[in-house]
Amino acid sequence: MIWIQLAILLTMILLGARMKGIGLGVMGMIGMLIFVVVFHLRPGEPPLDVMMIILSIVTTAACMQAAGGLDYLVYLAEKLIRRNPSRVVFLGPIVVFFLALFAGTSHVVYSMLPIIYEVSLEKRIRPERPLSISVIASHIALTGSPMAAATAALAAILGYPGAAVDIMRVAIPACFIGMLAGAASVLRMGRDLPAVGPLPGEAGALPEGAAPAAVAMPAAAVARTFKPGAKTAVYIFGAAILAVVLAGSLPWLLPHWPAGKATFSVNADGTLKMVTVIEIVTLAASAAILAFTPTRAADVPRTGLFTSMAIALVSVFGVVWMSATFMENNQLVIQNALGGIAKAHPWTFSIVAFIMGVLMFSQAATTKVVMPLGLALGLPAPVLIAIFPAVNSDWVLPGYPTLLAAIQIDKTGSTRIGKWLLNHSFIRPGIVTVVVAIAVGFALAKVLL
Repeated sequence: MIWIQLAILLTMILLGARMKGIGLGVMGMIGMLIFVVVFHLRPGEPPLDVMMIILSIVTTAACMQAAGGLDYLVYLAEKLIRRNPSRVVFLGPIVVFFLALFAGTSHVVYSMLPIIYEVSLEKRIRPERPLSISVIASHIALTGSPMAAATAALAAILGYPGAAVDIMRVAIPACFIGMLAGAASVLRMGRDLPAVGPLPGEAGALPEGAAPAAVAMPAAAVARTFKPGAKTAVYIFGAAILAVVLAGSLPWLLPHWPAGKATFSVNADGTLKMVTVIEIVTLAASAAILAFTPTRAADVPRTGLFTSMAIALVSVFGVVWMSATFMENNQLVIQNALGGIAKAHPWTFSIVAFIMGVLMFSQAATTKVVMPLGLALGLPAPVLIAIFPAVNSDWVLPGYPTLLAAIQIDKTGSTRIGKWLLNHSFIRPGIVTVVVAIAVGFALAKVLL
């Protein structure tokens, strides 16, 4: 029976992934309907904590975007890249990594892709190289970001005081080193662009053998004006990040109540849950942005980040609830099948996390489904933290918006999807980045935890 249920689970995920948008969530509800009505499975716990984290964090990021703060950050990043154009293969993904780490969303890469593309053409660097690893950097940065739902979800699953800080101490440097390895892996990827003359995909390409002429490219960031309060919004957002980190590092600063029954907001020992802290701090920061900058509340729902948040909420709700229902009702069978292997070779559990990430297109959703299974299999917290980067596999199937955006921006055609679907531009840097991040994560967890 478990194999039939697993087939239904995977079918709903694959169909939902093909639909894109909210498809993953609504197909997850079809799976729930089948599990409950046909198989009489007891519904698992819906992922309310992850959904509230996504809502809170992305709302704050959307407020910063509406206030012009995201444009200001992108401008600073552009200036840094244009000062060192020959190093764009490394500098592009480094800048994107820290932007995504700060904002807690991979969608910040959209603003950077055109800049990285222009600088690549200026230096006659094949655009596929910096574009591919920059997209991967925007994803890998989320496993460790204090403002990412995946990090908060893992901290809530591990459940011990200081879990969020342990995750950041290991995952941020591990993912950064993994990203640098991914950048190194693409330095010679594909053919070099011609040194002079029209580039592939440009109008006016000369016939073969004709004498080419140098092409001038933009060489500096254009001075811009920003909305009043853009810098203030960035400062408020940064203060919220600092408050979250301090709350995770120094839990004794937070209120404490007598031990009792655990609730949605408070642990059984009377301490505040980390997800509660994140929700309160981030939404309070949203209010501060609206209060101290000339930003209208009506502008926030019109931002791209807010729209992405609505899609993520529906997707996470459906697919995670369906997956949790399957896992909880078949936990003993799964433990018997995987428990021995996972305990003897803990790194093999990263393969499970990676495969689920491919199917679920969400680091937070994958974390919520896979990491409780790891705990049930007896894997200790340091192992799960080391494995955490494995949930970054939503780039394997080339349907994620960040991948498609990079492909569409590259007019030379160097960033592309191959004939066999999986042989696309992001496979090499993605695999190298995740594998190195996991390996470094195990080394750091052994030393630091």
